[in-house]
Amino acid sequence: MNDKEMTRASKFLSLILRHEPDRVGLKLGDAGWVGVKELLQAVNRHGVSLTLDQLAHVVATSDKKRFAFSEDGRRIRANQGHSIAVNLRYQPQVPPEFLYHGTAIRFLPGIRRHGLQRMQRHGVHLSAETKVTVQVGSRHGKPALLIIRSGDMHRAGHVFTCSANGVWLVKHVPPEFIDFSKIEYLVPQSQADIP
Repeated sequence: MNDKEMTRASKFLSLILRHEPDRVGLKLGDAGWVGVKELLQAVNRHGVSLTLDQLAHVVATSDKKRFAFSEDGRRIRANQGHSIAVNLRYQPQVPPEFLYHGTAIRFLPGIRRHGLQRMQRHGVHLSAETKVTVQVGSRHGKPALLIIRSGDMHRAGHVFTCSANGVWLVKHVPPEFIDFSKIEYLVPQSQADIP
């Protein structure tokens, strides 16, 4: 399986394990898990050739660690990012003082007004590292890095969880917890481009 095929398989698994399991006739079970054997049979029945070794390679090499096998290796799930109802059972945790969120600069006016919304997902995705946030922001246009005062949010009663792959999740980030004075614009641009 070459890199292009690996990327295609990873995106297809994200679609199935996070958004549309019914597309291949699957139903996610407890905490988002599905049997590995069941998944492989379903995707192969629907025209996506995937072996157990290839699936293990996708899970092991995913740059964002999107997927996880159960301890016994019999089940698999997406670590976060679901748009369908699933309770991942992550326990509330105390976040670091600051977390980061990557976005496109064109979204900044709405974020200034409403904060960060979870949209169709179970939570707003935040990171303790900036590298991933830059990649996320770049997917939607010229990226900007937002600094979130997560420690202050936690002390104000906001509940944080952390996924198995280190993504911090919270239902909403109100604008007063975003440090707009320290936005990092991650590509050269003119002042006219900055909202």
